[in-house]
Amino acid sequence: MLTMLWLNLSWLMVLSVGNAELLVTLVNRLHALPVHEKYLKEIRHVHDLLIPLFPSWVFVVIGFFSPGVFLHPISPGDVWEGLPVAVQFYFGICFAGFAGFVFSCARHLLHRPPRQQTDFSSRIVDVEKALGRPPVGEGPFQFMTKIPGNECFTVEFNERELTLDRLPKEWDGLRILHLTDLHFIGTVDLPFFEHVFEEAAKLDYDMICFTGDLLDGNEFSEWIPSTIGRLEAPLGKFFILGNHDWYLDTTPIRDKMTASGWLDMAGRVQILDRMGPPIAIGGDERPWMGRHPNFDASPRELFRLLLSHTPDNFSWARRAGVDLMLTGHNHGGQVVLPVVGPVFSPSIHGVRYAGGLFYSSPTLLYVSRGVGGRHPLRINARPEISIVTLKSARKTGTS
Repeated sequence: MLTMLWLNLSWLMVLSVGNAELLVTLVNRLHALPVHEKYLKEIRHVHDLLIPLFPSWVFVVIGFFSPGVFLHPISPGDVWEGLPVAVQFYFGICFAGFAGFVFSCARHLLHRPPRQQTDFSSRIVDVEKALGRPPVGEGPFQFMTKIPGNECFTVEFNERELTLDRLPKEWDGLRILHLTDLHFIGTVDLPFFEHVFEEAAKLDYDMICFTGDLLDGNEFSEWIPSTIGRLEAPLGKFFILGNHDWYLDTTPIRDKMTASGWLDMAGRVQILDRMGPPIAIGGDERPWMGRHPNFDASPRELFRLLLSHTPDNFSWARRAGVDLMLTGHNHGGQVVLPVVGPVFSPSIHGVRYAGGLFYSSPTLLYVSRGVGGRHPLRINARPEISIVTLKSARKTGTS
């Protein structure tokens, strides 16, 4: 009897995990669509309610009422046969959800950086310690900053060396400062970002690329000059906006950025030729704004760099012959659980591209965890700023 009790308990746990996986899968993909934040909030509230309600219903009704497997243990097969057809159908979907959960965990555990990453180093900057206080402002969700294990006030400054087959040898050693997802909202206060960009300004780089989600309120455009606006780069500063900018009036955001010397790359291609043969840089704010950049207007043989807010444009980038794609949006999942990995990621691919480096010919994709977030919660997904150093396989002789 005790064995049957544990078997039923395990069965109900599997159903609960599968149900949660289905709801998370749905929410992740809805957040990848051009749906306004006010509607997504309501959907998330329903999601947050259904995840605990389902196991409560299953454990109470099936466990203690009908058929009462905890009071009169019977085999899961007998329980299954006694359930209504609609319930059997949904439970079957929950089992599929559990299988998807197991697959996602295995994929997370087995993922390794692709061969194109030939070197990596990093250092951690504790901004709270440097400032001598928690840099908490007047914005929402302040309670999250006090959650144990939260790393939102630290930043990983990392450097990645990427060897790329089609990079002209004259561009060997090009250093790109990649920034994304600042999310100025007021919860993490201005001194935090000023310190972060003071550290970023000390780095050695040739150009800067920002891949969206700058503001969560138009009033915070006043923060731009003393933060991201203070940076300079010999080959230029290129930016696109993201979905959180789309929720706002984007015109003053773009005006403030261009006034600070940034080049707006939304839906366009820029040719750079200052270091040798030209390379093409494009910007993509789809699916929220504009259109894909037209790389076909430039010669096919040119090395192609794409700035995209979301990694969901990865398939398009591959078809367009993009060599390197820099993105953000997914924040590394913000919370990464042991073994399980990230859970929430606003992507049509779920958590597959939550953060890190991925390759599918001919495109190398880098998804940065970004610096901020509307919700100031980072556990095992520390904010990051990256220097990407490009190496030419033509020069090194690698393939």
